[in-house]
Amino acid sequence: MKTPYPLLFLFLLLPFLAMQRDKPAYKLYNAKGKTVDYDDLLKAAKTSDIIFFGEMHNNPICHWLELELTKDMYAAKKENLVLGAEMFEVDNQLLINEYLSKMIRKKDFEGEAKLWPDYKSNYAPIMDFARENGIKFTATNIPRRFAALVNLKGFEGLDSINAFERGMMAPLPIKYPDTLECYSSIEKSIGDGQPAHQTMNLGKAQAMKDATMAHFIMKGGSYGQKTFLHFNGAYHSDNYQGIIWYVNQAIRKTSFELKILTITSLEQDNIDTISKQDAAKADFIIMIPASMTKTQ
Repeated sequence: MKTPYPLLFLFLLLPFLAMQRDKPAYKLYNAKGKTVDYDDLLKAAKTSDIIFFGEMHNNPICHWLELELTKDMYAAKKENLVLGAEMFEVDNQLLINEYLSKMIRKKDFEGEAKLWPDYKSNYAPIMDFARENGIKFTATNIPRRFAALVNLKGFEGLDSINAFERGMMAPLPIKYPDTLECYSSIEKSIGDGQPAHQTMNLGKAQAMKDATMAHFIMKGGSYGQKTFLHFNGAYHSDNYQGIIWYVNQAIRKTSFELKILTITSLEQDNIDTISKQDAAKADFIIMIPASMTKTQ
C-alpha cells in the first residue's frame, strides 16, 4: 500500500522539526560568513604552519574544542605538533619541561608553577595530553611583572632589566604599531573613572605581550616541518592583529612562507547568524550562545 502524501510529508518534516528543537552548543562560520563544520576547520588546520585559537577565557565550549583540536592535530602530525599558550609565562618553561618529561609530579608542578585560577578545568587537560604523548609545549607570554612595568613606565621601564631577564621577552626595542585598532582602542578608552592600574601605557603593555608571544612562537617552531598550535585570548589575534602582526614582521625577515590560520570565539543570543564585521575577525568563528555557562 502506498503511503498517503500527507503522511509522507510528515515523515520528511519530522527530522527538520527535531533539528529546530535542538539547542546546539555552538555554530562554526568561515570568514565569508558561511556555516561550516568542524571537519572544514580541521582540514585547514592540518595544512597550516601556525594556528591561533582565540578563546574566551571563561567559556567551556572554547576549552573543549581546544582539547579536541589538539587531539586531532596530534593524530595527524604526531611529533610534528608543537603547542603553546598565552596562559603560561616564559619563566615557567623549565617547570613545564620537567613536568612533560615526567621528572616531577603533577602536584609539584601545580604547586610551583604560576597557573591561572582556572587551570585545572581549562588547561590541565591539554597539558596532561601533551605529557602523555610527548608533545612539546611552549610558554609564550612575558612574565607579568615585566608587562606591569611597561604599563607603569612605558617601554623605558625595561631599560633596567638585566640581560638574563631580557631573554624572557621579545628582543628590545620592539616596534609599537599604535595605529592598529587593538592598541589604539585601548588608548582611546583610558580616561576618568578607569582603574588605577590602567594607564596610558596599557596599549604598550599589551603590545609587549604580543611581541613576546610572537617571538617564542617563531623560536619554538620548526617551520616547514612542524605545526604550532597556540592558545590565546581572542583579543590577541582577532582581525589578524596583535600577535599575528608581530609574527608577520618576523616572517618578513626570513625566507619562510608560512600559512597562518586564525580561530576566534564569540557569544551572542542568536547563533544562527553572523555579521560581516564578526566574520572578518578570523578564518573560522566559533559562535556560542550567550547563555552558555561559564567556567569561572
